Amino acid sequence: MAQKMNVESFNLDHTKVDAPYIRLAGKVEGTEDTIYKYDLRFCQPNQNHMDMPGLHSLEHMLAEFSRNHHDRIVDVSPMGCQTGFYLSIFNDDDYEAVLDLVEKTLQDVMEADEVPACNELQCGWAASHSLEGAKAIASDMLSHRQEWTKVFQ
Repeated sequence: MAQKMNVESFNLDHTKVDAPYIRLAGKVEGTEDTIYKYDLRFCQPNQNHMDMPGLHSLEHMLAEFSRNHHDRIVDVSPMGCQTGFYLSIFNDDDYEAVLDLVEKTLQDVMEADEVPACNELQCGWAASHSLEGAKAIASDMLSHRQEWTKVFQ
């Protein structure tokens, strides 16, 4: 076993997880608030990954649309390995509500006609987007909705 690392996901045995899934990856307690970080794993690590234009568009859509369903979202961040996203929420550790939030947000992606903020004024790489790619990723994740709570093989 490798030495314990400071980053929670570096201590996760990526050979034992069974994506797609959603898991609480950590929490940080402040003086008055607690931030809960969720691992939204869309692809099986080291076996599959999201293509960059689809991932980029999905990131825009998750960031924008999720806030229509929850008012305590801190951030939605893509993983560098292109297998998922981190969702950070403050003062809400209701796992079932997070599952519902992700489902509703992905349904919004499926109904979208455009990628929010997909232009040079609002995005740092506006040429790298794919609405169709984002919808394909969202559709696949939604098709596995009943499996999201099972993290390990």
